Amino acid sequence: MVGRKVYRRLARKFVGGRPETSSEGQRTFSTHVLNWLRDGVAPALESSKYLELLREADFYQLTGLRDGIQAFLDDVHDDKSLGAELNRIDIIKCIQSNGSIRFRGVNLSGLDLSKLDLSYIDFSHACLKSVCFTNCDMSGAKFNYADLEGAIFDNATLGSSEFFGANLRHASFVGANLYSGKLIGACLSHCSFYKANLNSIDLHDVDLTDASFEAATLYMANLKNVEMSNSNFKDADLVGADLEYGAVVHLKRQGAKLDRRHFF
Repeated sequence: MVGRKVYRRLARKFVGGRPETSSEGQRTFSTHVLNWLRDGVAPALESSKYLELLREADFYQLTGLRDGIQAFLDDVHDDKSLGAELNRIDIIKCIQSNGSIRFRGVNLSGLDLSKLDLSYIDFSHACLKSVCFTNCDMSGAKFNYADLEGAIFDNATLGSSEFFGANLRHASFVGANLYSGKLIGACLSHCSFYKANLNSIDLHDVDLTDASFEAATLYMANLKNVEMSNSNFKDADLVGADLEYGAVVHLKRQGAKLDRRHFF
């Protein structure tokens, strides 16, 4: 809610619908203030320019705008503490450029990239520790040999994505769709795939130590030469999956759903 004192300040600042200022820069920031009053949305700016707008918000006592700016600056600080080379706004601008997008070898650790369309983007060899990919569309994306420790892919779409040799320790794929994904040689220890769609997924030569696949579907999945120590497959559906004898014994004990050919 904007008080009377704030309105009087704004009235003195703006004459005839235009900001009455001594410089083009200040006029731009005053326009951002008006846009926020109209839409309630903080503008997308370079990090350095937010400090000037923060002063404008303080002057006009616009606590909502100030809180929005401060939250963004706090996120940028958190990103830098993990060494991220770009922020969420930078990623969005790249997506909107409509060109071929590659983030190979880039450090994006700690970013919140939730709900973005990241389909067919190449993240191979990137550092993506603790990145939040919740509800993202990453169909056909490549994460080959990337460091994704602690990353969150909950409810994300990852059909036909690639994770060859990737580090996914402690990553979360709760409710994710990895249909026909390729995770050959990846490390999935301590991962959670609760109720995930892993149909036709290729998990050949993967480390599944302490991973949880509870209630997940792995129809026609390839689980050849996998390490399953302490893994949880309770209520998982592995009908048609390609399994070795040792894996079948483990899965039977876990109460996983298997088909007749596994009972030899």
